[in-house]
Amino acid sequence: MLTREILKQVHQIELRTRGLVNHVFSGEYHSVFKGRGMEFSEVREYQFGDDIRNIDWNVTARFGHPFIKIFEEERELTVMLLVDLSGSLIFGTVEKTKQQVAAEISAILAFSAMKNNDKVGMILFTDKIEKFVPPRKGKKHVLRIIRDVLSFEPTGKSTSIKIALEYLNNAIKKRSIVFLLSDFMDESYDRILRIIGKKHDLVGVVLNDEREKVLPRIGLVKFVDAETGAERWIDTSSSSVQRQLHKIKMLNIEKRKTLFVASRLDSIEVQTGRDYVKPLVQFFKMRERRW
Repeated sequence: MLTREILKQVHQIELRTRGLVNHVFSGEYHSVFKGRGMEFSEVREYQFGDDIRNIDWNVTARFGHPFIKIFEEERELTVMLLVDLSGSLIFGTVEKTKQQVAAEISAILAFSAMKNNDKVGMILFTDKIEKFVPPRKGKKHVLRIIRDVLSFEPTGKSTSIKIALEYLNNAIKKRSIVFLLSDFMDESYDRILRIIGKKHDLVGVVLNDEREKVLPRIGLVKFVDAETGAERWIDTSSSSVQRQLHKIKMLNIEKRKTLFVASRLDSIEVQTGRDYVKPLVQFFKMRERRW
């Protein structure tokens, strides 16, 4: 049963994100994500300047003068949201956790797809597949997706992007737009990332929190790994400790960025304590210029 608080959060996210979709993202989404190709629409009589390669020879022979085939963009797309629900996603040091930000961004992407009459599906994952929601259309379906990202209680704690991408590869055969929402605190997914990047239009949505790079200097603090449960005391006032933690984080960021570039994947960087609208708009504008 969904609690009243969860339903309230879903309603608030719906109001906030649908407004953004209507006024900011809908046009960009339509222009950036193209259909699968061109499909036959109708025939009409040949006019001077028409491409002779489109002549319909059967109709031409029947009527004794040339007719050409008219094609239009096959618009309907499938959007898949792969959402990381591992332990590290419950982290957040300002107003929202990474999981809450993931729910809002999922809502924007799902409502944008809905407004353009596209299907939306979802895979929730940790170190295993937690839930698969097949692609469908409609407002009720989009609201279900938001509820699941917010309220689903996973049984796993660790992260396996590899397992999520392998499942997608087997479950979704048609070329789709795939948004992978994660903090990417994982390894050993290089090969399958490249495979999915060639098969689908794959975009990484990277969820970060500022405190993962810079800790407040508040003395000796016990840290608990949200995914493994391991505990460790750390002196946050130590400059050497601060430098070491920052160095580890920056190395991980560079490794991920290098992998994305090598795999020719686009990414969107989002911070929990900052407005996510700007990086989303920048992404759409960048893709629009590329087209």
